[in-house]
Amino acid sequence: MPLFHRDSVSSSSSSGRSIEEPSQRRSHGLFGGRNSQSSHSSRRSSGGYSSGGGSRRGLLSRRQEDPSISAAKDQVFRAESAEKAADRALRESRMAVREAREHVKRLETEATEEARLAKHKQHQARTISKRAKPLGRMYCIYLHFKDVN
Repeated sequence: MPLFHRDSVSSSSSSGRSIEEPSQRRSHGLFGGRNSQSSHSSRRSSGGYSSGGGSRRGLLSRRQEDPSISAAKDQVFRAESAEKAADRALRESRMAVREAREHVKRLETEATEEARLAKHKQHQARTISKRAKPLGRMYCIYLHFKDVN
């Protein structure tokens, strides 16, 4: 194997990975392959060579979650739920305000229309009243002349 040879795995890896490669090549050396591989795997699991992308197991397994983490998750969940409820209430109150304004506007429009119709009705009543005033006068004049004669 040439001294400066790079395979496809080591060319795409990070600088931490290039440190691993020589240790794997030296595993066939004086102390044997098993010991260096086990120490290499223990270094990887402890995070010695990992770049933070690997999964590290803490004191608790995945099924058992830290109570403080669980409480924090619950608190965040409750806060998200409360925020959604508040957003929904805000939308509903805005809708109620919009409907109330539209109702008031309809009432104003109806009142304006009723006032216009009442004014028109008043004008028509005045016109009819003017036409009705002279109706009884001719009869009264006739009766007056009849009594005089």
